[in-house]
Parts: sequence; structure tokens; C-alpha cells
Amino acid sequence: MISLSCRGPLLLAALLLAGCNQDAALAPSPLPEVAVLTAEAETITPDAVLPGRLEAWREAEVRAQVAGVVQQRQFIEGSDVEAGQVLFVIDPAPYRASYARAEAELARAEAQALQARSQRLRIEKLYSEKLVSEQSAVDARAMAQQAEAEVAAAKATREAARIDVDHATVKAPIAGRIGRAFVTEGALVGEDEATPMAVIQQLDPIYATFSQSANELLALRRLAGAEQAAGLPVQLILDGGHDYAHPGRLLFAGASVDPQTARVTLRAELPNPDRLLLPGMPVRMRVPQARLEGVFRVPQQAVTRDEHGDFMKVLDAQHIVHTRQVRVLQALDNDWLISEGLQTGELFVVEGFQKIRPEQPVNPVTWQR
Repeated sequence: MISLSCRGPLLLAALLLAGCNQDAALAPSPLPEVAVLTAEAETITPDAVLPGRLEAWREAEVRAQVAGVVQQRQFIEGSDVEAGQVLFVIDPAPYRASYARAEAELARAEAQALQARSQRLRIEKLYSEKLVSEQSAVDARAMAQQAEAEVAAAKATREAARIDVDHATVKAPIAGRIGRAFVTEGALVGEDEATPMAVIQQLDPIYATFSQSANELLALRRLAGAEQAAGLPVQLILDGGHDYAHPGRLLFAGASVDPQTARVTLRAELPNPDRLLLPGMPVRMRVPQARLEGVFRVPQQAVTRDEHGDFMKVLDAQHIVHTRQVRVLQALDNDWLISEGLQTGELFVVEGFQKIRPEQPVNPVTWQR
């Protein structure tokens, strides 16, 4: 049994404890915390990464232009050659003999022409003195003209023989890197056709060929301010995602759209001073697209999608969250580009969706990427 002397302090403590419990019950619960960002309109020129393939800037196939047996190969496979450099030597003996025969035929034709001119002069003098008939004078002129024609034909034959002698020495038509030899010493080439012997490729600069949709190409031309969109900077992406050290430029667009794919072929020119890039290599090209003005760049997780469209959670002045439909233009890295549905300065939710309650305010904190 508690004495009366102790009852007062105990009663006071009980009353104080009851008051604290009542205050705790009346205190508001803390607002749920959500991560938000502020909507800011931007002008963005996004890039598109397009697959493509490299092509040589110039390519020449070396072929045998005369028939014969290959005597020499005078280059190292995979080396750089200069225009006019000797690559192969085809046995020139038959062609030198033909040239000598053509020289002799020309000398004989010139001698006959000299005799015919002398005969014409003599007959014409006699005709002027009425000592020969007119027909004799006509015949002399015809013989002289025929002899001149034979001289011209002999000169043409000699020139053809000289060209064959030159073609027996196969030279590089362009400067560049030469690949493997298709023929070896002792091979008979050019017998029935112009036999391929090697290929030379110019690798600096080098082309990258890729394709883009016709609709995106129209926007690209507007961005360039020129009909062919020439001169726009492009960037080649190496394996591993690294940018190639030398940016390129867009050269031209194909004149027609492929009806099967609705895409247009594009070509870019890239410097290749180190010969790092080789024809045939598959590549990825980063190409600028149309300029987008007044768009909002938001993290993709801030947008929810369903069969009715794209939606975001936006805060009003009292920090109450509302659902709003937005229009997504395209993806850019890990973000969406929004063209409609947001206003500059508005707060939108990025994380903490599970904490949101209908018509209840939230505690917004800045989201950290």
C-alpha cells in the first residue's frame, strides 16, 4: 500500500507522461522524401551513331596489258609505292622485235614515198610541156599520195609496237599501298584477257560509308544549311568506345532512297596519316542530327510508359505531386528528350515514386546523378 506522502510525486509524473504522449500524437509525421530535378529548356544538337564500313579513297587494279611471261616482281607486298614505279617486268623481247620490224617498215615506206614524190614532180613537168598525157600526171599524183598514206600507217604501227614495249614494264598507276601479288615470276599473263596482277589503295584520307533514314537526312541538311549537307563534322568511334583522333567531314548524300530500307547512303572523309584505318573495316560513325530548341533533357527513369503514352511526376507550388503526360522525342545517352509537357523551372520526380501518396505533399531533395 502506497503512503499518502508518496502519492503526490507519482501523480505528477503520471500527468506529465500523459501530456507528452498527447503532444507526440498531435505532432505531424515527416513528409516523404523524393529526389527531384528542375526542368530547364535547352537547345541540343544530338548525335546519331550509325554503323558503316571503310573504303579506300582511291583504288586501282594493276592488270597486264600485253601477253607474256612475268620475268620480275619489283615491289614488296604491303609496301607503299609511288605513281610510275615499276612493279612487274613482262618478257619484252617479242615486243622489241615487233618494234624493230615496225621501224624497218616505216623506213621502207618513207623511201617509197620519196621515190613517188620525185616521180610525180618529173611527170608534172613533162605534162606542163605537153610531153605526157593528163592521165599520166593523175596517176603520178595518186601514187605519191598512196606512198604518204603508207608512211602514216607505218608510223602508227611503230607507235603501237612502242606502246607494247612500254606495257611490258608494268608500272603503278597511282601512289598508295600495294597488296599481295596475284601472279609470280614465270606466270603467263594477258593471253586471253587483262590479267589482274595486284591492287593499289590510297589510304590517306579514307572514306567511311554508312546510311541514314531519309527523314533524318532532311533534318541533317537543314542543320548544315546546304543541299548536300557537305562539311558537317563527323566522328569515328573505335572499338572500346574511344573516339578516333582525327575527326572527319561529311561529303555527300546519295541522290535516291532505297525503297527496301527507306535509307540514304552517306559518305565521310577521314584523315588517316598513321594508316590505322583499313578498307573493309566495320566502323561506327557519330553524326550530328537536327538542332532541337526548347527541349528538356531528363533521366530515363523519370518517365513511365504505358499503352496510353509517356508520363512524369511533377510538383506544384505546395510540393504536391501530379501526373502529367509528356511527349518524348528521342533518347540521348541515358536521358530522354522531352518536347511537350514540362515548363521551365518545374520540379519533377526522379526517384522515390513508391513514397508518393495521392494529394499529399512531399519533401523534395536534389537528385544526384
